[in-house]
Amino acid sequence: MRKTKQREAILDELTKLCTHPSADELYGRVKKRLPRISLGTVYRNLETLSREGVIQRLDTAGSQKRFDADTGDHRHIRCIRCGRIDDLAAGADRARCDARVAKGTGYRVLGRRVEYLGVCPACGRKTGRR
Repeated sequence: MRKTKQREAILDELTKLCTHPSADELYGRVKKRLPRISLGTVYRNLETLSREGVIQRLDTAGSQKRFDADTGDHRHIRCIRCGRIDDLAAGADRARCDARVAKGTGYRVLGRRVEYLGVCPACGRKTGRR
């Protein structure tokens, strides 16, 4: 994969964030550094970076794609009210779970997507619930 000024700026901005931004959100940040960059360029580069395994693309149900610079083994939790996404630490039981799934189905497990849903602390305070 070629190293370009645009790609470096996109990756740099993504690594500064813990918020799992959308392409539009990243575009707004990168445009401040590279005023002539287009939204299409940001989208194409994010897709390339995710395809090459440099970043993660999060395909969450019912919302636009979001991106994560952390490619390590971890899961996410999404607020059903505001769409906020946070990281969850990796669980040690994944290998056992994968083995059970493989044994029960005959599949060779290549990966998994698990999305936890909930109400974030900020939205919970707004409604007076936890």
